[in-house]
Amino acid sequence: MHFDADLTACAALVEKGDPLRFRTVMAAPLNARKILFPLYAFNVEVSRAPWVTQEPMIAEMRLQWWRDALEEMAQGGPVRRHSVTTPLARYLSSDQATLLDELVSARRWDIYKDPFEDAAHFSRHIDRTAGHLMWVAAQLLGPADEQIVRHAACAAGVAAWLRAYGPERVCLAFDVRLDSTGLPQLQTRGWREATTVSLVEAVERFEQHGLQHVLCTDIDRDGALAGPNVELYRQCAARFPTISWQASGGVRDSADLQALHDAGAAAAISGKALLEGRIDADQMRQWLKG
Repeated sequence: MHFDADLTACAALVEKGDPLRFRTVMAAPLNARKILFPLYAFNVEVSRAPWVTQEPMIAEMRLQWWRDALEEMAQGGPVRRHSVTTPLARYLSSDQATLLDELVSARRWDIYKDPFEDAAHFSRHIDRTAGHLMWVAAQLLGPADEQIVRHAACAAGVAAWLRAYGPERVCLAFDVRLDSTGLPQLQTRGWREATTVSLVEAVERFEQHGLQHVLCTDIDRDGALAGPNVELYRQCAARFPTISWQASGGVRDSADLQALHDAGAAAAISGKALLEGRIDADQMRQWLKG
């Protein structure tokens, strides 16, 4: 298959800016590469736009340029000449161009470096960026199950976010409830919904991407002052020794803090015990670092 100058430029851009996806595309059939390289080159250009300048207005202008180009594709008219937009326009439908426009719009959040409002906001951001990108790629290659694609994109997006910001700056928080066999299972939506994903499975998904910090809350002990699940954190620390575990739920006093420390927990969350004066300032001081 012949690569013209535009496709060659797209491939080079992806190889430099997104080497993991470059290797993925190179493992794809030849005919798929001419579709995926322009799409992923577009993503490189858009995702780095908020970071290549300290001036928000310049970053906004960069992103707006891509939004204007996508609008041209969505309308089906002439598209501005560019080494990425020209080959990309050959394959995108109007609906796909609209999805990518939403992706660009979501990237505006990265310009201002603001924290996400809540977990739902973070999830929407990942879905509109990694999710839209992977779904468009899947559509361009053939029939696919959108839910499965977006679930895979979510994992890939969070992993990319970890790599971009540095795992030392990120702590993943998991709420768990022990099932009938004593296995900690993840709970979601304010503890209202149980999942079939275990804590071990969840951590393993991100450990390979450099995960360093996990906050784990045993929700049946949270606020109960019944003592922490020391054995849970002992098992976690033994299973994942490179991860710093933060224990949450059930802490009653300084003896519980000592027990968690001895079990391998790097930190502990205490709320009610502090509010009720069960841990005084002198007892707490020995656990405070820095």
